[in-house]
Amino acid sequence: MIEEKGILFILSGPSGVGKGTVRRELFDKANDLKYSISMTTRERRPGETDGVDYFYKTKEEFEEMIEQKQLLEYAQFVNNYYGTPREYVEDTLAAGLDVFLEIEVQGALQVKENFPEGVFIFLFPPSLEELKNRIVNRGTETQELVLQRLREARKEIEMMDAYDYVVVNDDVNAAVTKIQSIIQSEHCKRERIAKQYKQLLEDEMS
Repeated sequence: MIEEKGILFILSGPSGVGKGTVRRELFDKANDLKYSISMTTRERRPGETDGVDYFYKTKEEFEEMIEQKQLLEYAQFVNNYYGTPREYVEDTLAAGLDVFLEIEVQGALQVKENFPEGVFIFLFPPSLEELKNRIVNRGTETQELVLQRLREARKEIEMMDAYDYVVVNDDVNAAVTKIQSIIQSEHCKRERIAKQYKQLLEDEMS
C-alpha cells in the first residue's frame, strides 16, 4: 500500500480579493485539509488556545527561530511577529495530511523560496473595479487607503508568474470548486507518486 505524503497548498492574492471567505467555504466542504497554524509573539487573547489559534512565542524565541531558519515565512506588524512554523507543516505533511495556508502575496513569495514544492494558487479579482468595490464596501478604509491598496494590488498581480494556478473569484462557490479540482489533480500527478510506486515494486521484489 502506498503511503502518500500530504501537499502544502498556498492560497494568496491581493487584499480585498476574498481569500478568507474562499478559505472558510473550502474548509466547510473539505474535512481532510489542515489549516496552517501561525506563530506569533502577540499576547494571547481570552479564549485563545496555544496550538489551536496560534503558537505563542516570546520575541526572543521567535527571533531565534528566524536565525535557525525554522519559519517558512514571517512578517512584523505593530511590534509583533507573525509567521509559519516549518516543523508543524512538515510533520503534518509527513502524516499524510494536506496543509492549507492562506497568506498575503509577500508571505507567499517567502514560502516559495523556502518550500518550493508547495502548490501556489493566486486568487484573482474579476476586475480592479470589482476589487475596489469590495475594499470600499468593507467600510473600514479611508479613500487614501483604498487607493494605496489598489496600487499595491496592481504590483501583486504582476507577481502572478510565481504561482502555479490562477483562480478568478467572481463567485465564491465556483472558486472553491476550482480549488478542490486543483487539490485532486495535484494528488494524481505522476511525479508525486512515481517514487512511491518504485519503492513498492522494490519491496515486492526483495
